[in-house]
Amino acid sequence: MPPPMPTAALIAEPARPAVPVVFASPHSGRVYPSAFLAASVLDDLSLRSSEDAFVDLLLHGAPDFGAALLTSDVPRAYVDFNRAADELDPALIQGAPRAGLNPRIASGLGVLARVVANGRAIYRGKITMDEARERIARCWTPYHAALSGLLEQRYTRFGHVLLCDVHSMPHEALNGHVARGAARPDIVLGDRWGASCSPEVMTQVENAFRNAGLAVARNAPFAGAYTLQRYGQPSRGMHAVQVEIDRALYLDEARVEPSAEFEAFRRVMQGILAELAAIDLGGETLDIAAQ
Repeated sequence: MPPPMPTAALIAEPARPAVPVVFASPHSGRVYPSAFLAASVLDDLSLRSSEDAFVDLLLHGAPDFGAALLTSDVPRAYVDFNRAADELDPALIQGAPRAGLNPRIASGLGVLARVVANGRAIYRGKITMDEARERIARCWTPYHAALSGLLEQRYTRFGHVLLCDVHSMPHEALNGHVARGAARPDIVLGDRWGASCSPEVMTQVENAFRNAGLAVARNAPFAGAYTLQRYGQPSRGMHAVQVEIDRALYLDEARVEPSAEFEAFRRVMQGILAELAAIDLGGETLDIAAQ
């Protein structure tokens, strides 16, 4: 039996009273369509190198603290939710327009990736524009509809909202980015250099990880991409932060399997999720549902 088609948006809502915080894991999907696997020149393990593998499981307890959780079955190598729908790579998609100066597309990491980690090509040749549009309509559009809906619901109810968009980074991703003598970060937080989140909220997010004993850096080398650009509007009380977790903390990267440290780190993350869900976003709470 061929693998099922991946579900674009999986929403877990809290049973307890809600808080104005939404967690999302856009890159932890691991359901690969059979036609995609047949079209790829890579083995399954190589394709999985692009996943933020098992980050969805690290976030599993978020609804226990009143926050919503959005995940997806869709693998990043199939559709990347942290790209705009029009970030189409002409080197991959027949008939796609020239992209101009877009470094993400130039590196093969548009909304439909041409490569996985370390620049390894996914396909033998190009795909059609019809296939590209179908993937975007079936996967990208419903995922962002779900995320927009979750954020708008909480913003309408509370007058403010925080999106924690959670990813993972290869351990070697920070090679060359750590100053001599400085602690190597376990976590890199991105707010597009202050454009997607207020300084007060960002400090609280950072403290939640530091309080758990983790080393934290901001914006380098990961400041955030499309999701933060689209949803982060701190002047309106809509805050968005990207969280990058060093995979060495919980993952056997070579096998793309949870490591022996996975459960211990998952428990650490539960405490962090609880603290993030309780963040003070400022302003008067507008709980319209209670009025």
